[in-house]
Amino acid sequence: MADNNINPVSAVIKDGKIENLDTKKASKDMNTAAGYDKDSFLKILVAQMKYQDPMEPTSNTEYISQYATFTQVEQLSNMANAMSMSRASEMVGKTVTIKQVNAETGKTSEIQGVVDMVTYSGNKAYLTINGNNYSIDDVTEVLNSDYVKQTQIVEDLQKNIDGLPRTLDLISLGEHGEKILTMYDYYNNLDDKTKNLIDKDYVTALTQYKKRVDELNDALGEFEKAIENLPKNEEDVTLEDHGEKVDELYKYYMALDSATKQVVEEDYKTALQQYVDKIDELRGDTHRVVSKQ
Repeated sequence: MADNNINPVSAVIKDGKIENLDTKKASKDMNTAAGYDKDSFLKILVAQMKYQDPMEPTSNTEYISQYATFTQVEQLSNMANAMSMSRASEMVGKTVTIKQVNAETGKTSEIQGVVDMVTYSGNKAYLTINGNNYSIDDVTEVLNSDYVKQTQIVEDLQKNIDGLPRTLDLISLGEHGEKILTMYDYYNNLDDKTKNLIDKDYVTALTQYKKRVDELNDALGEFEKAIENLPKNEEDVTLEDHGEKVDELYKYYMALDSATKQVVEEDYKTALQQYVDKIDELRGDTHRVVSKQ
């Protein structure tokens, strides 16, 4: 008479021994295997002894060996669970990355956040992030606090670079100059680990922006120096010696965008207007106006 504790669907007799179909399936599905405990093993072992071939009985040594193996596996499993729970408690306050697969769509979703607390249910540990619980088994990364800060720095810097004009010709000394120089100095003061996290394309772009600002600054410096080199006494200004130079300075200044004109010191604007007035007077032309904006 068959043992009522053995499910005929999940176990069959072959060559006088009980073979559990679910155990075979467990070799492909670890979750199913995890469903067997010591009691289940003993029930199967008793059934195996009951249905063994009387002519070739299984030795006690084999029974003991099988039981010892199962006990060892169970102990290792318990140890792994204990370590997992201990590891979970150490994640509180840390930033982790979690990946989950939607059972219906098969799509993988990823979230990243700070672990607020850990809860336990049976042999499972669950992490609470932004009010939602996630299995510790879904954790793929535990991020160092320094690394989190570094990545935030990198994201902010790259976002600021993205906000600049795509064309260097559109860079304005007045509108973008100070911002670009600040970003460039900020980048140079970063430690090597943080620098290595920045996309190389952004580093190249920032270098090009810095070079463009330097060019604009140099041009403005030459403009101011040229005004300083003109005669201090207005009566010494002549059309022959200074007319062309004053025209060049006027043309340069008027081509500046309004934001950059605000960068030019008022003394230079006033001086330029006086020189332009003098040249226009010598020519008998209508007086040009040095726009302040």
